[in-house]
Amino acid sequence: MQFHHHGYVKHDPRIKEPAGTGIDRPAELPDTMDVLIVGAGPAGIIQAAQLTNYPSVTTRIIESRPHRLEIGRADGLWPRSSETFQAFEFRDRIAEEAMHLREMNFWGPHPANPAVIARGVRAADPPAHISEFPPIVVNQARVIDYFAEYAANGPAKIEPDYGYEFVDYSRDDSDEFPVQVRLRDPDGQERQVRTKYLVGCDGARSLVRDSAGIEVIADQAAHAWAVMDILAVTDFPDFRTKCGIQSDKDGTVLLIPREGGFLVRFYVSLGDVDDANRAQVRATTVEEAIERAKRILNPYSLDVREVAWYSVYEVRHRIAQQFDDARTAPASDAGPRVFIAGDACHTHSAKAGQGMNVSMQDGWNLAWKLGQVLEGRSAPSLLSTYAAERLVIAEDLIAFDKEWSAMMSKRPEEFSSPQEIGDFYVDSAEFPNGFSTEYQPSTLTGEATHQELAADFPIGKRFKSAEVSRVADTTPRHLGHHFRADGRWRLYAFADTDGTAVADLANWLEHSPQSPVTKFTPEGADIDGVFDAKVIYQQPYQEIDLGQVSRYFLPDVGPLRLTDYEKVYAALPDSDIFNIRQIDRQSGALVIVRPDMYVAHVLPLTAREEITEFFANSMLVQQASESIVVDA
Repeated sequence: MQFHHHGYVKHDPRIKEPAGTGIDRPAELPDTMDVLIVGAGPAGIIQAAQLTNYPSVTTRIIESRPHRLEIGRADGLWPRSSETFQAFEFRDRIAEEAMHLREMNFWGPHPANPAVIARGVRAADPPAHISEFPPIVVNQARVIDYFAEYAANGPAKIEPDYGYEFVDYSRDDSDEFPVQVRLRDPDGQERQVRTKYLVGCDGARSLVRDSAGIEVIADQAAHAWAVMDILAVTDFPDFRTKCGIQSDKDGTVLLIPREGGFLVRFYVSLGDVDDANRAQVRATTVEEAIERAKRILNPYSLDVREVAWYSVYEVRHRIAQQFDDARTAPASDAGPRVFIAGDACHTHSAKAGQGMNVSMQDGWNLAWKLGQVLEGRSAPSLLSTYAAERLVIAEDLIAFDKEWSAMMSKRPEEFSSPQEIGDFYVDSAEFPNGFSTEYQPSTLTGEATHQELAADFPIGKRFKSAEVSRVADTTPRHLGHHFRADGRWRLYAFADTDGTAVADLANWLEHSPQSPVTKFTPEGADIDGVFDAKVIYQQPYQEIDLGQVSRYFLPDVGPLRLTDYEKVYAALPDSDIFNIRQIDRQSGALVIVRPDMYVAHVLPLTAREEITEFFANSMLVQQASESIVVDA
């Protein structure tokens, strides 16, 4: 964490000084605003957290509940979410209270006695090459709490307005605030507000989606599950390890140990469901679910002492056919003004643990784009990329969830071998862990023309971290862990063998009128206010003389013009990032990363026009404006 660059900080450095709309922020919901977010769940609250770093934007988030969420249903968090928490500066704190998962064990009928279960395949979770972070389990309410804290502590001081219910909206593009929204306030009185952009994060039964006339395609439920959080005593040896347990005749249990050291979640299969038996299956009592779980665990005992939460649900897949109102708006040529995210876009089974994880990525993808447009850094056309990028991800999610749900619902005799389910889990690990997302070439994502310069930073996929050494203080650091959700683009310059090409690039970026830094950074802003550039040398840190490093990588920042020493790195001899990420040692490479941590392009250090042209696809040339200072 960096602070003091705007002067000595005497208080908690996570609490930023108010700026822009955060100064004297109205306690009551105003009549007009730039962004109105409906729903303070994961998809909505991450947008508030991102937009707090765009303090010139008036952002409000409403929630129909009268107070913060106290108990959330979602709990599984995959490594991509931990990377996201790192960017929002609370990963270490939430990890302390979370359950860490390191292995997925699969149990099935004993080969010699199918009436009892036996442990079969053990699978690392995730496999070592996937991520440095493990999956974790923590209550959804705590995830929301941390994002809410970040939003409230940020410059815009965004906090949810509780007790407001969305009714419907209309759109009039002749108005400066074209989306007119009807609400009910906490007293039940109808109220109308106007906003430039409306975002529906109001769940599977989204009223924003319905008001936009967006169609939802749903399949028929085919399988039902009982889910319960329990405190129990057992002699089952893997009670604190994530397990898939398949019995010979009584179905399946997915066991997930939860945070706190004692709580465990059980997903208990209730069998196929159709119109003839739906009412009976839905009426399954907690006692019946416990008895079925006991039969599945045979020969092990299960003594449930307390049930903290219980529900029955059917596996049903739904996906919205649009993620914005571009096709349904009265004047569609004006571009989208209304968006949906999270469960409003896609719903699926809970067993793959994707709902909260994917919803947060929806929200982050949209929020930084709203901020860029509303601060005048990008044209409104940038917002069309949200639906184009995330609809494909939702379709992939539904396809994966159907495959995983079918696998978990199979009877033992339907598997080709005892290892089939374990092999599937390992072979498909990149998807559930959040790393298979690959955005296709667009205004935000370049072609793979120079991918070979940094082969293991695939264009369109999330930036994969690796350890390096920070030269100024010799501290080993994961390069990706320094990424912050502050709306800036990242330029990672991996130096060529003798460092001449990277030095020439730094000089051009800093001084040329044609460089993106010059063209797209507002006048008066810090030189790293829009582009946060870092250099990584091939040599050990002992061989790097900071006095010879280009000043562009040691910028003077803040009103005191203090030197930022946290942009110069060196490869570690025993864990060389150039080898790990397959970076061309002779030529080096420039890896461009978007504000949501996805690799946008890989280009030669010698590129010039290609760099500027790439950013010109999505950014506006900046005229003289007030200074913008963004925390590193």
